[in-house]
Amino acid sequence: MTPGERAEALVFDFGISSPSELDVEAIAYDAGMEVRYEELDGCEATLVGVRNQAIATIRPSGNRGRERFSIGHELGHWNLHRGKAFRCRVDDLSENLASDTRLEKEADSYAAHLLMPRSLFDPAIRSGAKVPTFKHIEEVAQAFEVSMAAAVIRMAEVDSLPVIVASYSAKGIRWRAAAPHVPRRWRLHQTLDDDSFAYDFVNGSKDQRCSGKQPAEVWFSNDEADKYEVLEQCMPGRPGEVLVLLYLKDTEMFEAPFESSAFGRSYGAKGGYVGRAR
Repeated sequence: MTPGERAEALVFDFGISSPSELDVEAIAYDAGMEVRYEELDGCEATLVGVRNQAIATIRPSGNRGRERFSIGHELGHWNLHRGKAFRCRVDDLSENLASDTRLEKEADSYAAHLLMPRSLFDPAIRSGAKVPTFKHIEEVAQAFEVSMAAAVIRMAEVDSLPVIVASYSAKGIRWRAAAPHVPRRWRLHQTLDDDSFAYDFVNGSKDQRCSGKQPAEVWFSNDEADKYEVLEQCMPGRPGEVLVLLYLKDTEMFEAPFESSAFGRSYGAKGGYVGRAR
């Protein structure tokens, strides 16, 4: 089983049927991991374990979503990596001090699936408009008590909508996540195009959410990008960064033969997946 599958199996075993029942401290306690909140220097969380008991220390942040994800992350380490050495979780995931980043990615995946299991999260995301909006995603994030960044990344991972999400600063892209069935040939620009809405955010001329159609070439470096349009939404992210949601509205963007045969299915006109005839 993958780390995510193990986390979702745990949710199933507890019989959890709504986001309000996802008590991550209680789940951790059942696994032998006590959660404490104490100030930490340079870390979000640490984990110390002996035999079948562990203590996860979480830095109070005033951000419940961040605290819950840190607990889920440490529980992932406890259930997946017991007996292995790793350093503390740092503030910025992109600069994690762990010597084995694979362990950190596995713990992050475990936390995401634990806090946003597909069986609950996917219907919640789909309950909004056909095209997802940050307003609706924010409502879902609040219901699941997770951060907006965690929610948009998980939305891409569940692979039910043709989306790419990313975070940019004035220096360029910080991270990206795409629905697995979005063709990998679509390459995001590494820096923001000055015609994008997001460009105005990081350069200080906008400070509120905005959305609208954009030529795909504003966002993608592919030669054929000028043939298509995407829907761009953006909102302030971390300080100095902008959170971007791209909805690939043109179904022709999924019609590259070498990718269609590999994935075996494509998006329909309403954004859902349609199996291909064989």
